[in-house]
Amino acid sequence: MAEKKMRLDKYLVHTGYGSRSEVQQLIKKKKVKVNGEVEKRPECAISPSEAVVTLGEEVVDYKPFYYYILNKPAGYITATEDPRQETVMDLLDSVTRGRSLAPVGRLDKDTEGLLLLTNDGKFTHSLLSPKKHVDKCYYAEVSGTVVPADCEAFIQGVDIGESKVCMPARMEIIEALEETSKVYITIKEGKFHQVKRMMKAVGKEVTYLKRVTMGDFKLPEDLELGAYRQLTQEELDQLMMK
Repeated sequence: MAEKKMRLDKYLVHTGYGSRSEVQQLIKKKKVKVNGEVEKRPECAISPSEAVVTLGEEVVDYKPFYYYILNKPAGYITATEDPRQETVMDLLDSVTRGRSLAPVGRLDKDTEGLLLLTNDGKFTHSLLSPKKHVDKCYYAEVSGTVVPADCEAFIQGVDIGESKVCMPARMEIIEALEETSKVYITIKEGKFHQVKRMMKAVGKEVTYLKRVTMGDFKLPEDLELGAYRQLTQEELDQLMMK
């Protein structure tokens, strides 16, 4: 089946270069080339996967869907917009932000780590659907001494005050000192403040929390706090197997 063609202005909106009126002005000002030739018609129909579109000296990166990973820092809420607080979208450049991305799930404002962003709703559903139960692993620092009995409580399912207890979870003790402990916690759900509430249920308080994996996908060690990039095809394939 032949690829469906797309208007040039719609193509530029999809790739994040502005609103329909903004990209139409770019086209009319002769700033856009298609296959090396200046194109002044916003309605010009192009084949998205075949046309080479440039804006100035920059080749426009067209993909039907975009998939990003962000190493979220504390202090940003996981939302696409908020009138009072900074969101994770404020960490992105204007073009990336214009690609209609949305977070896959959420991390609390003071939680760091692995956060995926995409405009692919089916991909998001595949990772968040309760039927999938994709594991999410967190590194946590907590006040108090974590003991094996706490790990056993997580396995049995912790009561955090909802109609149902949490699904069985895993806690691995990294270090357990008198005043603080370091652990890995793996959960299958995404309840509000779940890790913090589970730790509170066993008499501990989370003082630092960072998501490090989703399924088998790990937060890249070379991705600095606050940095983001598109997923590689290998990483995307790994996530889509879930």
